[in-house]
Amino acid sequence: MTQALPAERRGRILELLGERGAIRVSELAVALGVSEVTVRRDLEDLDARGLLERTHGGAVLVGAPPLAPPGGHAAEKRAIGAAAAGLLEPGDAIYLNGGTTTLEVFRHLAVPCTVITNNLLVAAEPARRDVELLLLGGHLRVDPVERTVVGPLAIETLRRTFATRAFLGVGGIALSSGVTTPVAAEAEIARAMIEQTRGEVVVVTDRSKLGAVTNFAIAPLDAIDRLVVDAGIGEDYLDGFSKAGVDVVTASSDTG
Repeated sequence: MTQALPAERRGRILELLGERGAIRVSELAVALGVSEVTVRRDLEDLDARGLLERTHGGAVLVGAPPLAPPGGHAAEKRAIGAAAAGLLEPGDAIYLNGGTTTLEVFRHLAVPCTVITNNLLVAAEPARRDVELLLLGGHLRVDPVERTVVGPLAIETLRRTFATRAFLGVGGIALSSGVTTPVAAEAEIARAMIEQTRGEVVVVTDRSKLGAVTNFAIAPLDAIDRLVVDAGIGEDYLDGFSKAGVDVVTASSDTG
């Protein structure tokens, strides 16, 4: 496959930003078929020319708000959130980490429970009488599509809690490399959530993250009990996850 010229590649980056308003380096690397190092060089060039603004882990259009609307796969994420929320039992205490997919889990909660999270998007949702919400303290991390609290204070607070289930959004999940994320501080939060969970650990992600390996390891596959993903996952992945002991739940967007 012939690699696109730098000018063509950078034009495509601007097209994707025009569609989404904000995008991550990891997403651009997959979309363009190049390394994240190459994407970062392209972003540096476009930033220097005033065509976009670089952010931690991605880029936004010039003048775009810091918190842009979620990108693609919205229907799939809603379906994944509904399927994952359906796993809860009344009285569960659950962890939710950062991301728009875990936000959908929260939006679809249908039983009384306790939610422990570093996800400020969850905290911005309307209050619910049947959900007790515990927000971790810590350093505010602003991303084009999410806001979370991270760092030592968040970890310290987290380690004073336990949950019966954890629902984790991720940057990638691969048969060989396990579960990863592009942000070191988010990997630390997710690892602590896994350690403090006294029940099943559930990864929630759309199938675009299958096979992806981002910068920081969260856990090997044997630390994950269940994967909730949108419909259409290939048989090779189903077989691989089954051999790794990961139960796969597929969610159809027709019912999301």
